[in-house]
Amino acid sequence: MGNKPNSTKDKLRKISTATIATCLFKRGLKKQFIQDIKPLKLGRPTMVGEAYTLRYIPAREDLNTIEVFKDPKHLQRVAVEGCPEGAILVIDSRKDARAASAGSILVTRLMVRGVSGIVTDGGFRDSAEIAELDFPSYHNRPSAPTNLTLHQAIAINEPIGCGDVAVYPGDILVGDDDGVMVIPAGIADEVADECLKMTLFEEFVMEKVKNGQSIIGLYPLVDKKIAVEFEAWRANKT
Repeated sequence: MGNKPNSTKDKLRKISTATIATCLFKRGLKKQFIQDIKPLKLGRPTMVGEAYTLRYIPAREDLNTIEVFKDPKHLQRVAVEGCPEGAILVIDSRKDARAASAGSILVTRLMVRGVSGIVTDGGFRDSAEIAELDFPSYHNRPSAPTNLTLHQAIAINEPIGCGDVAVYPGDILVGDDDGVMVIPAGIADEVADECLKMTLFEEFVMEKVKNGQSIIGLYPLVDKKIAVEFEAWRANKT
């Protein structure tokens, strides 16, 4: 899995998921926001990292007894130990939170190993404990039952679906209080640069709106006079 340069990640940490969504929409990508998930705790720094994926399929009773957790090659455990430093473990739980994707012990292990976050379209057990960790974690809702009652880990670091979004290994995830966006790896550098410019413009707009400016002609920027004003404002900022 290729790693994006720190400069790109640093840029993305300054950008909201809302701005990224607009940027990707301009490029024709409309379905990059992972649906029906939320952070366990608000107010954390923006999460950024490459996707390292784990896929679940429906569990079957003859294959998913509690004894399988004793297998050192159980893929859930292998994924926790194999997720690279700086990456984000992204779990395809089939949008089903009736059983947990992981619990506090496994999430703590990811944190200690230097992973940048965890995202599932299912749920976590021990959710209150996970929320108190210094670790970005996103799920659908709390769920007490072990994943073996519903899910079988079947594949690591292959393309998955998470919250109706196709996630490929190495894609860049950005998560904030609004949720998680998935940026295709091949355009992440360009998106980061474009979004920084968009963020600067949004700062200009907010300043004008707070001072009583109408949004007509300003947002979106179609008034040429305001456009000239923005360029002068930006020159003083950079």
